[in-house]
Amino acid sequence: MTNRSLVVRRASVLASSVALLGLLAGCGSGDGTPSAPRTESGTAAPATGTSTASNSAPSGVPTDAVSNSLTPSAPPSPAAGTRCHTSELSASVGRNDPGAGQENFPVVLTNTSSRTCTLYGYPGTAFVDASGKQLGPDPERSSTGPETVKLAPGQSAWAGLSFANPEVSGAATATPAALVVTPPDEEDPLKVTWKGGEVPVSGNESSVRLIPFSAGTGA
Repeated sequence: MTNRSLVVRRASVLASSVALLGLLAGCGSGDGTPSAPRTESGTAAPATGTSTASNSAPSGVPTDAVSNSLTPSAPPSPAAGTRCHTSELSASVGRNDPGAGQENFPVVLTNTSSRTCTLYGYPGTAFVDASGKQLGPDPERSSTGPETVKLAPGQSAWAGLSFANPEVSGAATATPAALVVTPPDEEDPLKVTWKGGEVPVSGNESSVRLIPFSAGTGA
């Protein structure tokens, strides 16, 4: 009889414990409602299969617009280790190729070094008098997209320099002694004797325009 009473008492205690555990399991954070699943902030959004990229224009190279689409962008400016330095180049101005009231001269840089190097973008140019004073405003750069031009030893690249014929435009003129040419991303200039006659230096039609370097001499 004693053993039977002990078994009944143990069964009662076990049932009470199970009931208590069930009550605790139904509680949430203590406010009487079940806890909701936690959501971590910063979760990545589902992939959509498309992406966009911001295409910035290389430094010093103008563009008409900045595209956020995946259209091909202009190549980056060459690294300093591959770019042509002033000491590795010679400069010249090619023959005028006039047309439609425009004077068009190729500004040519030739690799005189023993290594292959690259040019990207526009030259710095300025007409100067015999004392080195600049004549006229800085040239305007076209919106043409630049390309990297690789120059093996002895090879050349040219950039177009053009302006309206002063006799047609009526702009004030001067005859430069030289054209100062600075290779892209360089600080040291090269000086070329100017033999192209008068150039516009003031007035509404005094703009001189540049297009970026292309392979060859422009002849």
